[in-house]
Amino acid sequence: MKKFLLPLLVAILCLPSCKSLRQKQANTDTNQYRYEIECAGNAIQGTYLVKVWTYSRNASVAENQCRKNAVHGVIFKGYGGGQGCVSQRPLANTPGIEDQYKTYFDNFFAPGGEFQKYASIMSGTTETVKVGKEYKVGVVVSVRKDDLRKALEAAGVIRKLNSGF
Repeated sequence: MKKFLLPLLVAILCLPSCKSLRQKQANTDTNQYRYEIECAGNAIQGTYLVKVWTYSRNASVAENQCRKNAVHGVIFKGYGGGQGCVSQRPLANTPGIEDQYKTYFDNFFAPGGEFQKYASIMSGTTETVKVGKEYKVGVVVSVRKDDLRKALEAAGVIRKLNSGF
C-alpha cells in the first residue's frame, strides 16, 4: 500500500509546480520573442487580424503565449501585406524604444499584464507543426490596435498622431 501511495502523493504535489515550471519555461521562450507575425485577413475598424507563429517546447504553452507575441509584434515589428492586406508599420517605430521604456514594457508584458486587454484569440484557428524538438504554433489573434495606441500614448511611450511634425 505504501508503495502505491507514495508515488501518487509525489505526483499530486508536483502537479501545480510542474505547471508553473512549464509556464516559466514558456515565459523564458517568449521573452526571447521568437515568433513570426503575418496578416490573417481584414478585420473590423480599429483592430488588426494577425496570425502569430510562436516557438516553444510545449505546444499548449506556446498557444497561450501567442497573444503576448501578437501585441509585441504590433508594437515593435509590424507586418507585411498579403491575403489582400496592406502592410502595417509598428506602432512604436522609434529605434531603441523598447530599451528606453524597459520597466514599462516589463510590467506591460508580465504574466497577467496589461497586454491581455488588447488581444483575443480567434477560436478554431490553431495550427501546430513539430519543428525539431520544438513546436511552431500558429494562432489567429485579433489585436485592438486603436486602444493599444491610446494606452501607449497615455503612458508617453509613443507620440500622438496629431502631435505635429
